[in-house]
Amino acid sequence: MNRTDVDIFISGGGIAGLTAAAAFAHQGLSVVLADPTPPPDTNGAEGSDLRSTAFLEPARELLKTIGLWEAVSEFAEPLNTLRVIDCQGDPPIPRTDRTFQSTDLGSPSFGWNLPNWLTRKVLAETLSNAPNVDLRLGAGFAHMVTREREAIVTLTTGDQVRARLAIGADGRNSPLREAVGIGCKTKRYGQKALAFVVAHPVPHENVSTELYLSGGAFTTVPLPDFQGQHCSAIVWMNDGPDALRLNALDDTQFSKAATSRSCGVLGDLQVISPRNVWPIVTQEAERLTSERVALIAEAAHVLPPIGAQGLNTSLRDVAILAELVLSEKFVIGTTDFLSAYATARRQDIHMRARFVDLYNRICRSDLPPVQDLRSAGLRAVHDIAPLRRRIMTAGMGR
Repeated sequence: MNRTDVDIFISGGGIAGLTAAAAFAHQGLSVVLADPTPPPDTNGAEGSDLRSTAFLEPARELLKTIGLWEAVSEFAEPLNTLRVIDCQGDPPIPRTDRTFQSTDLGSPSFGWNLPNWLTRKVLAETLSNAPNVDLRLGAGFAHMVTREREAIVTLTTGDQVRARLAIGADGRNSPLREAVGIGCKTKRYGQKALAFVVAHPVPHENVSTELYLSGGAFTTVPLPDFQGQHCSAIVWMNDGPDALRLNALDDTQFSKAATSRSCGVLGDLQVISPRNVWPIVTQEAERLTSERVALIAEAAHVLPPIGAQGLNTSLRDVAILAELVLSEKFVIGTTDFLSAYATARRQDIHMRARFVDLYNRICRSDLPPVQDLRSAGLRAVHDIAPLRRRIMTAGMGR
């Protein structure tokens, strides 16, 4: 058994965990990060996360500050415009159609879209030789003992890590969270989401489109062209049985169904990737901290894939922890440090979870009065300029 003493231990090598490792290392702290699953090499590899995330301006600024943005920027596609379409009928047709421009906020883009699997791969490669970072990819969290001054973590390899602070960034079923006895409050919707990549004849022109219909949202996220084809990532939310039925279709049938659901905004869609399916929930940890432990990202909160709130909320967790580390008021991992983190994040996480939960319930409803409210709300949010700017600013995490 080997034993390593460090400032920070991180369980979980997803995008948030890797970003946290870089943030702390940038401040001169020593970090061990462990994850049982190394990043996949291709989008077709087992375990590849086929979702795409818009890194909003605060998230991009964080990555720039800690030296990660340069590594991923060549793969990023700007999101300059958000188009929201409320649909009705079967096959669906647009009912209310509104476009939101990033220039309303004085910014050239709302965010920069990156495929999740590729982002994780590039970040891991970037950190593999970084000073102060010890990546243990292929080693998972096994168990932990905490004391007033330290956390002692045992990995699945049998090695031990002694740290001033242990961070759970290991997903919605976080083993570290479970080890310290923190429960979760979970809301289930009976929905599942399909994630995949399509080619299409109509250029996306850096527009992300969200089309709402009973069952959930169908969202197109602009990606760079690939092999001369215009490409977008798709997240398609549906009632669970419908999602499974759709996923059982062959690529030709599935592409036709996706084209119909998209109201043809990008022309005929052609699926060019495997498909992921996962359940839609809203989940909040009952606490964000325990002795010498902080929870971030999906170990702390899970949100439905609406408005790019999930990963951007996770990276806000990282930014707050990094700010606290720099503060002269706090010592890493102490009760005061952890209390300050919980205070800074609890309200924001809870409010975003409530908003996204309500928004998802309204957007997936098949009740005519709720559908009328949905269309009227979209018109009001867009057409009343002060309200539009306020909602857009809140969505950007500013």
